[in-house]
Amino acid sequence: MSSQNPGFFTMDRTIGLLGGGQLGQMLCEAANPLGVKIVVLDAENSPAKQVNAKNAHIDGSFIDAEKIRELARQVDILTVEIEHVDTYVLEEIAEKGVEVTDKDGSKRIKRVEVQPSWRTIRTIQDKYLQKDHLVRSGVHTAISRAVETGELAQFGRELGYPFMLKARKDAYDGRGNYPVKSPADIEDALKALKGRDLYAEKWANFRMEIAVMVVKTEDAASDIGKGTIAYPAVETVHEDSVCKLVYVPARTVSDKVQQEAQDLARKAVGSLWGKGVFGVELFLMDDGRLIVNEIAPRPHNSGHYTIEACPTFSQYKSQLLSILGIMPSFPNSVIPTMSSATIMLNILGGQSKTSHNEIVKRATSIPMAALHMYGKEPKPGRKIGHITIVAPSMPYAEALMAPLIKLSDAMRAERK
Repeated sequence: MSSQNPGFFTMDRTIGLLGGGQLGQMLCEAANPLGVKIVVLDAENSPAKQVNAKNAHIDGSFIDAEKIRELARQVDILTVEIEHVDTYVLEEIAEKGVEVTDKDGSKRIKRVEVQPSWRTIRTIQDKYLQKDHLVRSGVHTAISRAVETGELAQFGRELGYPFMLKARKDAYDGRGNYPVKSPADIEDALKALKGRDLYAEKWANFRMEIAVMVVKTEDAASDIGKGTIAYPAVETVHEDSVCKLVYVPARTVSDKVQQEAQDLARKAVGSLWGKGVFGVELFLMDDGRLIVNEIAPRPHNSGHYTIEACPTFSQYKSQLLSILGIMPSFPNSVIPTMSSATIMLNILGGQSKTSHNEIVKRATSIPMAALHMYGKEPKPGRKIGHITIVAPSMPYAEALMAPLIKLSDAMRAERK
């Protein structure tokens, strides 16, 4: 591995992390064996801080501008585990630096990298701007239009029903989305999303949801996906608008579609700025076309499987090495899995704080299952952990996962 700064060993640089949830927790777990120092900005005892007690962290909100500046004074690179951050203070830090006071009382400006670029995070934060950017970059996506409240009926007449009405910002796991099936739904949709900037999106008739993790290793944007490395295309299964299962590789998908998904994801990420790891959600349409649904500028739920299936290069290790500038190259720009089949199941909180105990007990009894609990207070529907099974074949993996899915379904029924 070579550094982008000759004569300077980049592993010695300190990383500042905005957000300390489970993604940050797994990033810190990947950093520990590498000796990479991470300072976390989030609430006291957040999951990332629970596994990284050897470093002093900062308590506070990761959207607080002054707390972000405080973090920047202590680190060399800022990165994120959540995109809902203040990109204007990140722009200020990246372009102008941050003022620090030395031990002798003198003041100076410290240069701090922001990875991925604040420009990328700002573009992705606004999902309509994200879609517009992708279209202008030649990336296929669903037809979208920024709309005012009085324009929805016209959108429906022009592009047909049903369509999705979506909040442009702060939407995730189905929150901030409303399906408009007919003109009669418009009033309820506007009430549900009241006070938010909106866009409308043509309904996507897909037969499968696919995701590809992509590592970006160069700062500059490229319209051909230059400087990007892809993980395998995986199948994601959602329930109640939340990812439930991930199958690696995607089932019933040809090698041709697998390659097309990786190429499209690399092109989408290549069009952005900065370095890091990105989760790209895709739809495989009924007619066989692939379109990009949306991008996350950080590790992603669909990439948790890489911890066990790609043990030498999980998505978290890739995030660390890419932003440090020491990510190695891979043949054909693809990071392969080390197993023939992998399935990941999310654990969502049940009706009570102990509802998940049985699924945890069952998972620990399966030698080929890896259990990850996040140290979060169990709440109904909250992501509190996940289970990954690696096996020599998909039927074998499915057989091992079946009783765990049954327990997960029972927890869901209890919640509802």
